[in-house]
Amino acid sequence: MEQFKGQPRLPIFAVPKQYDIRLKPDLTACKFGGSVAVDLDIVADTRFIVLNAAKLSVNAGSVSFTHQDSSKVFNPSKLEIFEEDGILVLEFGEKLPFGLGVLAISFEGILNDNMKGFYRSTYEHNAEKKNMAVTQFEPVDARRCFPCWDEPAWKATFKITLADVPSELVTLSNMPVVEEKVDGHLKTVSYLESPIMSTYLVAIVVGLFDYVEDHTSDGVKVRVYCQVGKANQGKFALSVAVRTLELYKEYFAVPYSLPKLDMVAIPDFSAEAMENYGLVTYRDAALLFDEQHSAASNKQNVAVAVAHELAHQWFGNLVTMEWWTHLWLNEGFATWVSYLATDNLFPEWQIWTQFLDECTGGLRLDALEESHPIEVEINHADEVDEIFDDISYTKGAFLILMLQSYLGAECFQRSLASYIRKHASSNAKTEDLWAALEEGSGEPVNKLMNSWTQQKGYPVVSIKIKDQKLEFDQTHFLSSGSQGDGQWIVPITLCCGSYNVRKSFLLQTKSRTLDIKEFLGCSISETGSRGSNENNALCSWIKVNVDQTGFYRVKYDEELADKLRNAIENKYLSATDRFGVLDDSFALSMACQQSFASLLTLLDAYREELDFTVLSNLITISYKLARIAADAVPELLDLINQFLIGLLQYSAQKLGWDPKPGESHLDAMLRGEILAALAVFGHDLTINEASRRFHAFLDDRNTALLPADIRKAVYVAVMRRVSTSNRSGYESLLRVYRETDLSQEKNRILSSLASCPDPIITLEVLNFLLTSEVRSQDAIMGLYVSSKGRETAWTWLKDNWEHISNTWSSGFLMTCFVTAIVSPFASIEKVKEIDEFFKARPNPSITRTLKQSIERVRINAKWVQSVDSEKNLADVVKELVHRKY
Repeated sequence: MEQFKGQPRLPIFAVPKQYDIRLKPDLTACKFGGSVAVDLDIVADTRFIVLNAAKLSVNAGSVSFTHQDSSKVFNPSKLEIFEEDGILVLEFGEKLPFGLGVLAISFEGILNDNMKGFYRSTYEHNAEKKNMAVTQFEPVDARRCFPCWDEPAWKATFKITLADVPSELVTLSNMPVVEEKVDGHLKTVSYLESPIMSTYLVAIVVGLFDYVEDHTSDGVKVRVYCQVGKANQGKFALSVAVRTLELYKEYFAVPYSLPKLDMVAIPDFSAEAMENYGLVTYRDAALLFDEQHSAASNKQNVAVAVAHELAHQWFGNLVTMEWWTHLWLNEGFATWVSYLATDNLFPEWQIWTQFLDECTGGLRLDALEESHPIEVEINHADEVDEIFDDISYTKGAFLILMLQSYLGAECFQRSLASYIRKHASSNAKTEDLWAALEEGSGEPVNKLMNSWTQQKGYPVVSIKIKDQKLEFDQTHFLSSGSQGDGQWIVPITLCCGSYNVRKSFLLQTKSRTLDIKEFLGCSISETGSRGSNENNALCSWIKVNVDQTGFYRVKYDEELADKLRNAIENKYLSATDRFGVLDDSFALSMACQQSFASLLTLLDAYREELDFTVLSNLITISYKLARIAADAVPELLDLINQFLIGLLQYSAQKLGWDPKPGESHLDAMLRGEILAALAVFGHDLTINEASRRFHAFLDDRNTALLPADIRKAVYVAVMRRVSTSNRSGYESLLRVYRETDLSQEKNRILSSLASCPDPIITLEVLNFLLTSEVRSQDAIMGLYVSSKGRETAWTWLKDNWEHISNTWSSGFLMTCFVTAIVSPFASIEKVKEIDEFFKARPNPSITRTLKQSIERVRINAKWVQSVDSEKNLADVVKELVHRKY
């Protein structure tokens, strides 16, 4: 039996065809019993059957294999579960005959509180705490519910029965109910056999729910289930779901393949949502929308989350990745197409511009030496959780966008539909998608894309001007400032002085030189003035990576960078290009390839910025700059904060505090972000007004003075004034937290509490996160502490690590804890301390994340040293602060 330990995948002895699963959940004792009968095809000489099982107690006497032809029953001579590998090994006294048979197993398990496998979630009904039973199987936790072949390639059909369930409860699975038998206070519910699918998509929910219902034009029943009394909060998601199913049916040229779609709000849920076939589960905050108390950002998050999960019904569920190495096929594509759908439903949201902000996470993570390729080797089940990250999601999505832009939208859509038809109800690898796109376009897609998926990282394309020639050079970009050895086929787009003058080409070598006159039909202006752009006679600026459709950074020489800054001030660039110039400059400064002073000077060009996505990123960057300044040049921090406050004054005055009749969704979101930033940077007028409105809100929870869109900003402002000698704001916020039953409001408060600059209050907040008042998945909202609370948070993490690693055993949540608390440090001395602490407490599910977090600390430390050594920084900051406009 030992030969099967430590293997990345199951041996191919037997192929599952159908599962007949019977489960009996006990919501009072928080345990379950069950049995599974698997139709198996024995395809190799073997005395063993090896499948997955974890945290289950298997009844050895119940295990048997019955051959279909001979009806002979085989009982295992030996049975063992290897928990570290999550496998169940059955050894028989003789070889099993080839062909079909039935493997029968009975088992018992615990309805755990770890939010994975078959687990319990809690809710209140009529002031009484109750349990519901929920499944979360992705990536490798179906084995915690029933013995199975728990890998995506082992597709089968599933017949599920839930026995002895309290008759008043709602019971849901992937398929509609085929039979329900009520016996007194209990019922047994059986479901139609599912289509062929992977184990990680099997789903079961048992609890007390209300629902709202609608149908698509071709008769698919769509329901949103939520806690009793909250049905109205499901109406927005229901509308989005029905319209999205219609859209995807057209876009993929394949109808939705199940007779119903249920979407369920789960109070305790580790991820944001899960795409189980026909039964999609969500955190409350990702599915429910309250017209009065939810913010515009909540509405957008619900729409994008629903569109993402429904995309998986095709891309993931109907066509499934062959192995977790190809996870990005699921997640990158679903991320990209969720924006496509949301833009179709809500074009006024300008969601594609916001997509750029989403993708900065992928660019930041992939600039680490401890990043990983999109296609990453997975050698053990413990490793899978860690690749549910910005590489698989946002880098994957960006590459899809980049490829669609290169091939053309119509060709891309047509080829995708062909791919889905060809691989429906089966599994696919990355090269299968490339083959379909190559066949549909005639372009060398495989060659073009392999450099992006099979190696980590991306390039920075440096561009300089010399003798009316443009010189392009690509190098592997790393935030550490080191030079990597990667090389890519880079789709270069550029425009010169006007969006009417543009060219594109593939940079397939390390460098290339272009004659500007021949290439663009214009020459470079020496004056920096706009010149006669319309006649293409002069080029006052050059922008590379037009509209940010390429996954790479651009570094301009000093002359070109100055011209771009002028173009931004004069409003010549599109929002996407203003975003790109800013984000690239920030990344280059972090990598110490551009001075802190020059980055601040560039930020000054954005004083009259009003675009939501550009300003949102500018605010994010400003937070980081203020933290670096606090470590590098604390004597300049007040001046830098003054400068950052000045940057936001124009947009703050335009938006004001109160929503205007008919204002845009984007303005509603932007107002809250700007006010929160002003509070963080210490703007007294903002903090005073926030305090006034907060006290009005405490007297009247429905006051018009505190609409949902600015509550987070006001809560942050309140916490900026909290201290051990002035606790009233903190205690008032805790009171609001305890009184509300809206998860979005609770999250707003949690994400505000840690912004207090007093370390003693910070410790109180962190301890509060560990109490029963905070749901496990929401605790991460309170981890992003102020600079002054950084050391307090690290000590707290060390003191509570055993509890945290037991309570938050979900790999995703543990990586959030490590990233939030470790990454903000900026000291080489701290690296050694962090490393030594975790070396003594190894955990495979956070190994990669820990290395990435430590690398970020090194990068921050190097950046701090670089900023500290800038001789003219003080003069630049003073000039920027006192500059008149």
